[in-house]
Amino acid sequence: MNIKRLSPLGGVSRGARLIAVASALVAASALAAPSAMADPADAPRATTAQLAQAGQAVLGADVAGTAWYTDKATGKLVVTADSTVSAAEIAKIKKAAGTGALEIKRTPGTFNKLIAGGQAIYAGGGRCSLGFNVRSGSTYYALTAGHCTNIASTWYTNSSNTTVLGTRAGSSFPVNDYGIIRHSNASAADGRVYLYNGSYRDITGAGNAYVGQTVQRSGSTTGLHSGRVTGLNATVNYGGGDVVYGMIQTNVCAEPGDSGGALFSGSTALGLTSGGSGNCSSGGTTFFQPVTEALSRYGVSVF
Repeated sequence: MNIKRLSPLGGVSRGARLIAVASALVAASALAAPSAMADPADAPRATTAQLAQAGQAVLGADVAGTAWYTDKATGKLVVTADSTVSAAEIAKIKKAAGTGALEIKRTPGTFNKLIAGGQAIYAGGGRCSLGFNVRSGSTYYALTAGHCTNIASTWYTNSSNTTVLGTRAGSSFPVNDYGIIRHSNASAADGRVYLYNGSYRDITGAGNAYVGQTVQRSGSTTGLHSGRVTGLNATVNYGGGDVVYGMIQTNVCAEPGDSGGALFSGSTALGLTSGGSGNCSSGGTTFFQPVTEALSRYGVSVF
């Protein structure tokens, strides 16, 4: 299973004042729901311990292109498989975890890490999206995806790499997918998200997503898209040892270059685009790093 990576692209210019963009998939309100291959509904409800064991078994099966989370309402471990997962690999997962605790769903496309953003930021020949501008006292930073910040130390706001955005101050990927860049010019940091229609959204706080929540995503490749949160605390196996945990799963669409971009609801920051499948023509499944974890890790806040 392959996972799309979004190449990081430059920082946010003072004039642009855009803040969010990011991650691999953009939410599309007309996104088709993944087809389900559920086991019989009359199967005994799994215990919390059994679900945890099932999750570890799926992780141990190590099938790239899969993601999973526990649905508390149904008592099932919901496994989403992209188009690269074969029937034999589905059988492998079922054998490892036991079919009684599982609900298998298919989603079109391939899970990929996407690099590009709300407003584009650049480094190392790649492009990503800026998620949210944040601060600690009088020092300003930009949050984006960790698979972006892993690429290089110095980030730029233009593809020719002549205008410096700032320098990487932290990066965490895999396991997590967040990174932070210290702004070289604090006046270039804008606390808003660009909506790709000439307007911006003020971001006044950060919060935790919930299942069923209507959300929006801004990124430098596909602009603004909407969708819903479909799962929480998802584990995503991008392949090659790149496994991330605690992700927000959505039906928002996204494409390469949207990585790192902002996921938000109203004026509340929710996440940073990590990766997913599909595109913004046919839809897909996208995963986001919860922003509250990154804020806590780096001791910063939105403004």
